[in-house]
Amino acid sequence: MRKLYQYGGIAASVVLIAFGIGAIYMGLDGRGYVRDNLAAEKIVGTEDSTIPGQLVDTGAEAQAFAKVMRTHTLESTGGKTYSEMGRFLTADGKDTNDEAAAAKDQAGKPVENGLRNLWVTETALTTALNTAYFAEQVALFALVMGVAMLLAGLGFGVLTLRVLIPATKRQGSRTQAGSAAVASA
Repeated sequence: MRKLYQYGGIAASVVLIAFGIGAIYMGLDGRGYVRDNLAAEKIVGTEDSTIPGQLVDTGAEAQAFAKVMRTHTLESTGGKTYSEMGRFLTADGKDTNDEAAAAKDQAGKPVENGLRNLWVTETALTTALNTAYFAEQVALFALVMGVAMLLAGLGFGVLTLRVLIPATKRQGSRTQAGSAAVASA
């Protein structure tokens, strides 16, 4: 039965080390993928952002830029969100959901509220930026878990080797080392 535990310790050590290395690789690869794709979009921070004039190429910068975009959109809509605005515009420029009260275009159709479309665009873009932030955080989690698994695997390995090496051999090497130290004194 003791051999089973010893081999189990070796197997656990090898599996944890392998999974740790795999998680570290995936974390680094995921982080690089997020950053490369953000950089490829060539988004540059606005003057009122935390990175004015700089390329948005990390998840944290993407999240910060998404917040700036939301602020700009709220300023454009007078503080109204998508669900608070009417689908159409009236003749005096106010929003409404009443098709009959809406101003009509040359074809006789109700004039759409363009600010609602601005919200749709803003939502799509900020969702993508926030997803980049989330993906980078997942990659960071994979890195941390990879390091933890690697260290746990190494710990299992050390403990298992300590059990595998018979105590008499360990004591014998200590006795020989102690005798050599006494003889040299």
